Amino acid sequence: MAKNRRIPFGYQMINGEITTHPREVYAVSKIFAEYLKGRSMLDISKDLQAEGIPYHPCEDSTWNKNMIKRILENEKYLGTEVFPQIISPDIFHRANNKKLKKATNICIVPDELKEIRNMTICAECRKRLFRNQNGTWTCKSYHCGAFEFKATDQMILSAVMNMLNSAIANPSLLDTDSEMSIYTPDGEILKQNNEISRLMDSPEIDYDRVKKAILQLAQLKFNCCTYNDIPQKTELLKKQLSDKKQQNTLDIELLKNCAEYITVSHNATIGLELINGVKLNNITERSREIGSYDDTGD
Repeated sequence: MAKNRRIPFGYQMINGEITTHPREVYAVSKIFAEYLKGRSMLDISKDLQAEGIPYHPCEDSTWNKNMIKRILENEKYLGTEVFPQIISPDIFHRANNKKLKKATNICIVPDELKEIRNMTICAECRKRLFRNQNGTWTCKSYHCGAFEFKATDQMILSAVMNMLNSAIANPSLLDTDSEMSIYTPDGEILKQNNEISRLMDSPEIDYDRVKKAILQLAQLKFNCCTYNDIPQKTELLKKQLSDKKQQNTLDIELLKNCAEYITVSHNATIGLELINGVKLNNITERSREIGSYDDTGD
């Protein structure tokens, strides 16, 4: 592992005083100039490596972009009481403003894409998708792998809007066959019914035992009932969409209220899983022969 320099790159100690190092000054100036021309930190580090300029004066070391970053950010190059000036304030600030702007552009994601990123998963492995800086989406799950056809921001936004518009125009797409409550009696209930009948047919009815048996039967019946909130969610969906007009821009709040997940498959099928379990698909067919797309919404 390379050791940290005690004196910043570009300087050297002579007779107890810090002065500039000519060859390193050349490298510092080149780093700032090339970065302002648009070269990446990685490319600049490769250039310096090829020129054979060592980062550490007493050892062979490999340049990397972190070294370039530290040099670009080092305010000592502006000059202090100890360190002579190497870079003018104008060049230093222009380079760092450019670096800050570049970092900010990479990190900022529009609010609607942040919400969509939180909801979007791979249709095959159900893992959250990865969004590249160029606005394409793919799966990075070890067991699944990258998409053959990458989805783009616009593809996903358009597909989701198409599916919501389809649901607005055709509320029947939201229907399910689910019932609110399902009662499925088992053998224990039949046995308990027989026990109650036996107690009631007794010449001397023990009302306390009958009461206890009836309460046990009620508990058994309750345990055999399953509650399903899907019908309620379906009605909620229909109510939320009933007064909506066809959308020209995606309503993120409406999407969050109506859907659990956005799914994207390896063959470029984009789906919407609604809160009541209904799944809608917006199929993008890609022709391998002519490379065209045909978007259709169910």
